[in-house]
Amino acid sequence: GPSVLAPRPLGRRRRRPPRRAHTMAGEKKAIGGTPKRTAAKKTKQPVRLYAKGIILGHKRSKSNTYHSITLLKIDGVRTKEDASWYAGKKVAYVYKAKKEVKNSKFRVMWGKIRRSH
Repeated sequence: GPSVLAPRPLGRRRRRPPRRAHTMAGEKKAIGGTPKRTAAKKTKQPVRLYAKGIILGHKRSKSNTYHSITLLKIDGVRTKEDASWYAGKKVAYVYKAKKEVKNSKFRVMWGKIRRSH
C-alpha cells in the first residue's frame, strides 16, 4: 500500500554545534601557517552510481492495462519531490539468461523515468 509519512514536529530545529578538529595525544595543533597535506589513498573504494528499485507492475485501471508503462519503486525515494529528481534518468532492468550472447549471460532492458506516481 501507499507509505504514510510521519508529520514533522512543530517548532524550531536544534542546531548541531560546529565540529572542531581534534588532535591526537602528544600532537601539537598548528597555529596559522599552511595545513599539513597527507598523501592521497592509493586504493579507493568503488562508488555505486545507481539506485536499486523494484518493479511493481504495469500502469493500469480496473479494466485497462498499459503494458508500455511500468511502475517502479526506487529505494530511498519517499516523496514526489525526491522522485522528480529521477525524471529523465535512464533505467536498466538487468536479468540473467541461460544462453550466452556476446560472451555474457546478463541481458539488459533499457527505459526512462517519465514522471512520478
